[in-house]
Amino acid sequence: MTVDPVRKAAKAPDTVISIDAMGGDKGPSAVVAGMAKSAEKNPDIRFIVHGPEPKLRALIGRRRGLAERCEIRHCDLAVSMGEKPSHVMRHGKGTSMWSAIESVREKEATVCVSCGNTGALMALSMVRLRKVPGVNRPAIACLWPSRNPGGFNLMLDVGADIRADAQDLLQYAIMGASYARNGLNLTHPRIGLLNVGTEDHKGRTELKAAHELIAASAADHDFTYVGFVEGGDIPSDRVDVVVTDGFTGNVALKTGEGTATLVRDLLRDAFKHSPLSRIGALFALTSLKRLQKRIDPRRVNGGVFLGLNGTVIKSHGAADATGVSAAIKLAFQLAQSGFTERLAARVATGIPPRHDPETEISESGSNK
Repeated sequence: MTVDPVRKAAKAPDTVISIDAMGGDKGPSAVVAGMAKSAEKNPDIRFIVHGPEPKLRALIGRRRGLAERCEIRHCDLAVSMGEKPSHVMRHGKGTSMWSAIESVREKEATVCVSCGNTGALMALSMVRLRKVPGVNRPAIACLWPSRNPGGFNLMLDVGADIRADAQDLLQYAIMGASYARNGLNLTHPRIGLLNVGTEDHKGRTELKAAHELIAASAADHDFTYVGFVEGGDIPSDRVDVVVTDGFTGNVALKTGEGTATLVRDLLRDAFKHSPLSRIGALFALTSLKRLQKRIDPRRVNGGVFLGLNGTVIKSHGAADATGVSAAIKLAFQLAQSGFTERLAARVATGIPPRHDPETEISESGSNK
């Protein structure tokens, strides 16, 4: 039997990712280098890149094969790391960050990735993409190296908003469970609520109320609630998702990143201490490289904004090419899973939205 040459298997459309090239401390050169690393590994990614066209065209042109995968959107302006979110909302049109979010809003791209100012990125994302019906406060979720078989736990919120009441924490649990199912392939994730102890009588009033709400909602939303967890459980195999407010989560995240960097530097110094130490390092080189990869914050770079009509990923402001590439990899995985639509459907079955004037866009977002 012959095959009609006209009837060929249709290739799945490429995943388009919108990139804010001007965000971050290292400038567009690091962003373009990260794009190149991702493009090398994945032929199904295309980019819409936002920033000054002459500069971006020159940087992209130096990377073999990258120009064919990129569309450049010229923007003269960039959001600085020190700008207030309220100022960016009023005057941000024309910036690379605004333009990158707009590509998701117009359905030209599936995910936006930016290394820029966290508060400004969240503010613009809320204004341009709007919250999913039923979500009171969006959250930022990040991956955390853990003892679980998949190698990671999920924690939220890590800096979208410093406040969270009991219903907010319940919504974080629902959104976190959805992320774990679609991003970590966990069919029935385990949720823990971060507290100063595991006993039921410990913690602030809103934590005790959230404890009851999350426990009552677990069956309806296909997750297991393990109860209160402590800081030491964040990297453990006791939970898959850790729920907390943005103030606590951001402090924990920065502490974890700093500790990982300290351990890496101390190990390096220890193995350089003497000639014998250097010889020992040679014998342990393979194991040391595995450890370095395991605790390298760059490899789990990318906080996902949950609860918006579109996916936005906040890469670390100090991300290098490896960090940017990791954020793009996460963006691709979530885009492929139809994550935004699935999360919206899950939230729609949760608690109804409420009006709370305190949830209007504030300037509480931290600059990570």
